[in-house]
Amino acid sequence: MSLHPTLQPYADAWTHSIEAISELVNPLVEGEWNRRTPCPGWSVRDVVSHVIGLDCEMLGDPRPIHTLPRDLYHVTNDIQRYMEMQVDVRRHHTAPEMTSELEYVIIRRNRQLRNESRDPGTKVRGPLGSELTLAESMRRHAFDVWVHEQDLRTALGRPGNLDSPGAHVARDVLLDALPDVVAVKADAPRSSAIVFDIHGPVEFLRTIRVDIQGRGTLETAPALGPAATLTLDWETYVRLACGRVTPEAVADRVKAEGDPELTGAILRNFTVTQ
Repeated sequence: MSLHPTLQPYADAWTHSIEAISELVNPLVEGEWNRRTPCPGWSVRDVVSHVIGLDCEMLGDPRPIHTLPRDLYHVTNDIQRYMEMQVDVRRHHTAPEMTSELEYVIIRRNRQLRNESRDPGTKVRGPLGSELTLAESMRRHAFDVWVHEQDLRTALGRPGNLDSPGAHVARDVLLDALPDVVAVKADAPRSSAIVFDIHGPVEFLRTIRVDIQGRGTLETAPALGPAATLTLDWETYVRLACGRVTPEAVADRVKAEGDPELTGAILRNFTVTQ
């Protein structure tokens, strides 16, 4: 296989999640495609359409020429409009059309990955004409597809894969966003430390240390006398960070110790992606 070793974990995570999605949706009857998912405004069909669209873009396919309806209440900014295009264009597709397109795009993407010989630092196209490295593109993609697999599992009552290869990519992506959540969005006090103690299928203990300039850094060492400690399970962490639930809805699953104003501000600003 010509894939660079740096990229292999992202390819493995994508493969695991996309195959799980295919397995979840193949047996669905028409009505089940309309079930609501935790992803704001999207049904099972919409989530699968989004995943298909993401992979079409990874393949370099042209984007659909399509005009969005004006009454999509969940579409409020440019990035959401960009993402909605691939979804809305498939809203009237039947179950067989959805599963056959998903199957075809998986075949094409597997072929692309088998032949991928580019360096991880190669610049590739991102959303809205942005540019990012191939490594970052594949990492984000593996993360997105795993999160949407979880959306589908929740909608269909089929929990699982909370410790899959995609889950470990998601852990790293979400941890990378944590210093900004704590130091910038929640405006944690300077020269303070905030501890996150996560248990469940994916476990970790991390400290965000805020320096005298107000910059946050992620550390694996536990802090003595932290300003706040948040203890929660992995699934709740993911659902909060991905905007699937509000802090109020999972208050019984989050143990917050320390400054209540600080822990409240962190939880209010916990969402890093939707």
